[in-house]
Amino acid sequence: MKLDILIPMYNEDKMVVKPLLDSIALQQNVDFNDIGVIICIDGGTSEIPDSFISQYPFFIEIHKEPHRGVSATRNACFDYSKADYVMFCDCDDMFYNACGLWIVFREMNIGFDSLVSSFIEESRNPEDPHNPETTNYTNHEMDSTFVHGKVHKRQYLIDKQIRWNDKLTIHEDSYFNILAQNMSEDVKYCPTPFYLWKWRDDSVCRHDPKYILKTYNNLIDSNDALVDEFLRRDRKDKAVFYTVSMVFDAYYLMNKPEWIDQENQEYRNKTEERFAEWYKKHKEMWENCPGNDKMMISNQIRSRSIMEGMQMEAMTIDNWLNHIETLRKEA
Repeated sequence: MKLDILIPMYNEDKMVVKPLLDSIALQQNVDFNDIGVIICIDGGTSEIPDSFISQYPFFIEIHKEPHRGVSATRNACFDYSKADYVMFCDCDDMFYNACGLWIVFREMNIGFDSLVSSFIEESRNPEDPHNPETTNYTNHEMDSTFVHGKVHKRQYLIDKQIRWNDKLTIHEDSYFNILAQNMSEDVKYCPTPFYLWKWRDDSVCRHDPKYILKTYNNLIDSNDALVDEFLRRDRKDKAVFYTVSMVFDAYYLMNKPEWIDQENQEYRNKTEERFAEWYKKHKEMWENCPGNDKMMISNQIRSRSIMEGMQMEAMTIDNWLNHIETLRKEA
């Protein structure tokens, strides 16, 4: 098998994964004997009968696993794979066009350790999700946040011991993606989108406008694990880079309107308390990073944050970090 598509499921039924499987079956100029699909059910209630999967022209295997969360379930999918390359897909997404896998196989024939492609996000107004006029499609370019549109050589992941962190179940993608993109010089970028991050009404991270407010602590957890992993691998340069990136990301985030809004003060307080713990642990790397490197990282994150609605900074980063340290001392 040349490519395995690895899909975790929990309580979703067969109709949730059907658009993804249908979009694989529509692929052009590929040999379906080179494609496998591995579905691992993370405990839960998902049932996929043989009569359903037998209609597809590619091999599908299904495994029921104990409930351990999305990261552990993706690892289980990976462990069942024997293919040359693997691609992790969410069960409620699909391929964006009928030439998507032809693009992937074209790049696989040249070879790479990891492939990062742009992908399309389907979004809607959460207050009126069934109105087609509210549907938008956004092209995400070079990205390390989401699992979407990434393909990896299986042996590369094995050799470098790159796995999903079982303890991370929210914002877990960035931990895995950043490791995969930073442990090799053979990482390719594909500007042509072939993956669609579909809208689903009951997807928590899409229909809840306060999802980031509620879960940014989990993103800090993910970064914490990532920095520790780089240090364990004796890659202090990477650990410093992602430490500094976390500081600026959190600082500029606190200047976005939703974080300034008094209605969300509870979320801000909890986030700053968690960040204070993180900062105590990684402060030395922040302080020892050269000023020019900090400026470069700051400029990149500030530009992105302004595009996402950040307002003028209410205080300097030094003042904010002093505030963070005061929180830690008061705790």
